[in-house]
Amino acid sequence: MIFKSIKWRLQLWYGLILVAVLVGFGVTAYQLERGRLLRRVDDELHRRGNALVGALRPPPRGRGPRQGQFDGPPPEQFQPPRQPRPGQPPDGPEPDDFGHPPREFHLPSQLTNLFDETDTNGFYYVISRNGTEFARSANAPGEAPLSSRISLSEINRIPSFRVDSRGPLPTVTHGDLREASFLLSPFAPPFVDEITWIVVGRSIAAELKDLRLVALTLMAVGGGVLLLGLAGGWWIASRAMRPIQDISATAVKISAGDLSQRISTAETESELGQLAGVLNATFARLDAAFAQQQQFTSDAAHELRTPVSVMLTQTQGTLNRERTAAEYRETLEACQRAAQRMRRLIESLLALARLDAGQEMMKRLNFDLAKTVKDCVESLQPLADERAVKIQCALAATECVGDPERLAQVVTNLLSNAIQHNQPGGEVRVKLEALDGVAQLTVADTGPGISAEDLPRVFERFYRADKSRSTSGNGLGLSISKAIVEAHGGTIEVTSEAGAGATFTVRLPAA
Repeated sequence: MIFKSIKWRLQLWYGLILVAVLVGFGVTAYQLERGRLLRRVDDELHRRGNALVGALRPPPRGRGPRQGQFDGPPPEQFQPPRQPRPGQPPDGPEPDDFGHPPREFHLPSQLTNLFDETDTNGFYYVISRNGTEFARSANAPGEAPLSSRISLSEINRIPSFRVDSRGPLPTVTHGDLREASFLLSPFAPPFVDEITWIVVGRSIAAELKDLRLVALTLMAVGGGVLLLGLAGGWWIASRAMRPIQDISATAVKISAGDLSQRISTAETESELGQLAGVLNATFARLDAAFAQQQQFTSDAAHELRTPVSVMLTQTQGTLNRERTAAEYRETLEACQRAAQRMRRLIESLLALARLDAGQEMMKRLNFDLAKTVKDCVESLQPLADERAVKIQCALAATECVGDPERLAQVVTNLLSNAIQHNQPGGEVRVKLEALDGVAQLTVADTGPGISAEDLPRVFERFYRADKSRSTSGNGLGLSISKAIVEAHGGTIEVTSEAGAGATFTVRLPAA
């Protein structure tokens, strides 16, 4: 279950990366420290081994017998070295290049400062000939080192090494001992046809102890860094997931019906903070849409209830007793008017629904908007004369693209509102002009105007600024007008001051 959580996935992935980095760093640091310590030991081994090789190497032929490496009297005469018969192994220690048996080895005085034989953990040496130990220091380990018992055939298998070469072989480690091996060429004096090994070694117990301490230190530091990193990662993941948890909790409350809930946007600059801001704006629009829908449903029910009540009252009163033909006719006419009102309301609601869904097909015709406005003014002139309202027109010829009938409906709604909500003897000013590729129509009246609190809501459905006129119209004229104008890609707005009339401005794309 925890692996389905984003927080746990982030923590696991972060922990694995941190472990890999710490292990890689620890292993690298350990190997570097180990290499440094072993290189220091190897340098000392090679320095002592090379010094010992130099002391054992004989002088060139013709310059007299060797002195200093072996004790004993000088040779009386030179005899060539004895060669073993083919296939017959030597039956004892071979004589040296002067025909004498090998003599006892003593460490030269110039090398005594390099090998302290009293220190069991100091540098030691072991010299062997053809796998047989020849000499060793007092502090050398009891068993001869493995590297001093390598045969000639095994030497040939060592990469990049020739049997007739001389020099150090690869350094090896035996337990707590570090050894460097050196080979004297078997085809050169003083040991003809013999393999002479020089092994120089030293105990590295102290270095291994230091390396174990380094390993423990690296493990302790790495464990501490890992715990600290995991704690920090958990804190960061929890902090990063907190906005998501807030979003989920708010969404649950909203789904339960509380549309007033909003997400906290304390971290507005982060990605989740920006997402919370977008979701809050979406929730606000949903809240407004639901509130508008509820208000719309209530207003539609109220508008439909009035004509239905009229029809029921008329028919019930007529059916209570016998009526004359004139009374029946009067009742039917009242029911007809109520039914027509219901039909207009239903048609308006259907028109709004189609406009909202984009299902209302608008014609795209080139026409003169001035002629359409003039026709609307002429059709409403009797209503203006009845209310003693004067209509003044300033119409410039303006080509427009759209549906002439739908735009005529917009102009009619604006003019009828300006006439009905005007004062007796008032005036309606209609102006049409083309401004920068936009056809701008202005309809202004001299009525009482619209209050500041009602001005933002004049285009809402079923909204009436004048509550006393609740029975005039259905409150959908301006809503339909706005939907039609926006369907043509235009805008409609209103400005007003209390007691100074209202001005509606429509802007449409010109042809």
